Amino acid sequence: MPPTDSPSHPPCLRYVALGDSQTEGLGDGDDLVGTRGFADRLAERLAAIEPAVRYANLGVRGRLAGQVRAEQLGPALDLRPDLATVVAGVNDLLRPRFDAAEVAEHLEAMFAALTTAGARVATVTFPDMARLTPLARPLTPRIEELNRLVRAAAARHGVVVADTARHAVVTDPRIWSPDRLHASPLGHERIAAALAHALALPRADASWSLPLPAPGTPAPTGSRAVAAELRWAAAFLGPWLGRRLRGRSSGDGRVAKRPHLLPVFPPTAPEASAPL
Repeated sequence: MPPTDSPSHPPCLRYVALGDSQTEGLGDGDDLVGTRGFADRLAERLAAIEPAVRYANLGVRGRLAGQVRAEQLGPALDLRPDLATVVAGVNDLLRPRFDAAEVAEHLEAMFAALTTAGARVATVTFPDMARLTPLARPLTPRIEELNRLVRAAAARHGVVVADTARHAVVTDPRIWSPDRLHASPLGHERIAAALAHALALPRADASWSLPLPAPGTPAPTGSRAVAAELRWAAAFLGPWLGRRLRGRSSGDGRVAKRPHLLPVFPPTAPEASAPL
């Protein structure tokens, strides 16, 4: 990592991000202006420390953990990264036949291959989405089990974990986009800051985990809360279920937005509107 890091972490000159829609950056920009996301934001932090850093983003929306392993691990290894982030598994969580051990096996295989190749690897844990929407309560045991397995696999391979699941701020609705599946610009900035802190980058600290200021308007309750849930289900859950029933994915026909190691350019997407 940067020169101010310990001698065991040399300067990071090649950063490669593997994953699904969060890594691609959905919720932070769009397909017209381009997505930014936590990986872009982390790359910008790295470039502020070491301007020579090069960055590739292999993340593609809709990918399951097994698909990330099959499609992205080989190209990532070919890029010989000094640093890699691996964030995947949420799409698996949403599937009826979710198998936490199978998902963790795919993640651990990526951890093992990347660390054996000499990369420093970082990942995150996942928040309890039931704190965002009551309809997600059946997912809570799945999330807890997957997080437990991710922590254990990371420990076996010396992978750095930004344990975001342990902090209440990650279930603040302002951290999430309206679909409640992808982080908002502020959420992506918090994830990048959490990873920077876990990696012990210069000037990174634990402020990412602090609660947001009190909202200007209270959250809806009673019938208004029910109506909000129904609107969300109609706008986002229904279309998602429809794609699943048709055997389609939001990532069909898509490729990585940044498959090659390139210099990190100044951000073009708007900054997060709320303070860290």
